[in-house]
Amino acid sequence: MSVTDQTMPAAKKPGLLRFAPLAVIGLAVALVFAMGWHKYISFDVLSQNLAALDTWVRANLLLAMLAFGLTYAIVVALSLPGAAVLTLTGGVLFGPIGVLPTVLGATIGATALFIAAKTAFRDVFAARAGGFVAKFEAGFRENEFSYMMVLRLVPLFPFFIVNIVPAFLGVKLRTYFFATLFGIIPGSMTYTLIGAAGRDTIAKGGKLDLAGALTQPTVLAAIIGLIVLSLIPVAYKRFKSNKPQEVA
Repeated sequence: MSVTDQTMPAAKKPGLLRFAPLAVIGLAVALVFAMGWHKYISFDVLSQNLAALDTWVRANLLLAMLAFGLTYAIVVALSLPGAAVLTLTGGVLFGPIGVLPTVLGATIGATALFIAAKTAFRDVFAARAGGFVAKFEAGFRENEFSYMMVLRLVPLFPFFIVNIVPAFLGVKLRTYFFATLFGIIPGSMTYTLIGAAGRDTIAKGGKLDLAGALTQPTVLAAIIGLIVLSLIPVAYKRFKSNKPQEVA
């Protein structure tokens, strides 16, 4: 048996281990649904326990915010339903400062999912999709941060899709993290403020009506403004590349 043959089994291990993060996520999702824990993310449960939660939050504000942020990170990393309800809950429990654990938790959870997906499937996905992915990879390499900011700022794209797709398109971890961190602030702040304003409704057992909340003129103006700012580097680079070269 040659040296090469003896080392072959060891070389195969990383290929299998790369699926470990997604396997852990899959098992965690199965456990959550099997135990019914996902049902606790609801306005009904929040309303029934609001008094007790208020007492605990007032006595342990920092710990409560850390626990809330960790819960949010787990929900996002496992792609569980209820992220919008959690964002509103942050506003109900903490007021406007609830945006802090929401943004940090969502960013950490999304980044964990990004790393798992990139580790497991990026090479396979790119190999099968060929030139289609190559075109997108070129675009992200050229203006990664701007593209990621737009994807985060525009609420038309499902959060789960935006969490996963960049992992297949060669987006750098640092770019993904910071674009997510800053890009989700407007939407998170909007939902947090809605939750804070609707606290009395929740306390009485009611539900917040989110229909049209993000179509308010002031909210839309802020989001559009941030989108325009994020696209300035793209427009500048296009303009610079199309500018005629001066003849010496």
